[in-house]
Amino acid sequence: MYRECVLYTTRSPCPMCSGTALLCKFPRIVIAEDVHFLGSETWLANEGVQPSVVQDAECIERMARFIRERQDLWNEDIGL
Repeated sequence: MYRECVLYTTRSPCPMCSGTALLCKFPRIVIAEDVHFLGSETWLANEGVQPSVVQDAECIERMARFIRERQDLWNEDIGL
């Protein structure tokens, strides 16, 4: 069903999200930024998915502001 779709995400997908993308057979994932969190891009690429990292300046700044302002939520989100 998703074999001809592109998945877009604001940040690099974690192992759980990457596994879901693999199960759904997305051929390509466009990632807005991976400065603040490097997920499973290598694993995805090794499994035949094409990850494309944009490094969008606005997204990078918004993530930096979120991390500064809500460190508690950020730590919860990334499993700290």
